Amino acid sequence: MSAVHHTSTASFAHDVLNSPVPVLVDFYADWCGPCRMLAPALDRLATEFSGKARIVKVNIDQNPQLASEFNVQSIPTLAFVVQGKVVGQSAGAPPEATLRRVLNQLTSAA
Repeated sequence: MSAVHHTSTASFAHDVLNSPVPVLVDFYADWCGPCRMLAPALDRLATEFSGKARIVKVNIDQNPQLASEFNVQSIPTLAFVVQGKVVGQSAGAPPEATLRRVLNQLTSAA
């Protein structure tokens, strides 16, 4: 079972904005090739950072209002949220090492 959590518009505030730990939000779609390529790295990072950070996925086809709210222009788009505030956002599928470095920075600052 994956440590990555899937959220929706209904539970986004609870899962992301009110999270006691930093959150990496992955805006994705099932049909997106780069999104599927990124998924295994996010699974590994979710396990590695369990208890220190959360990895949360938002399917933009099922939650278009969240995609609009976060100004998602392309997917995957990753948003980094700390204490309910977006502290960074990037489009594309960065290397796992880059995401690990960002998560380490966010968890050490939190």
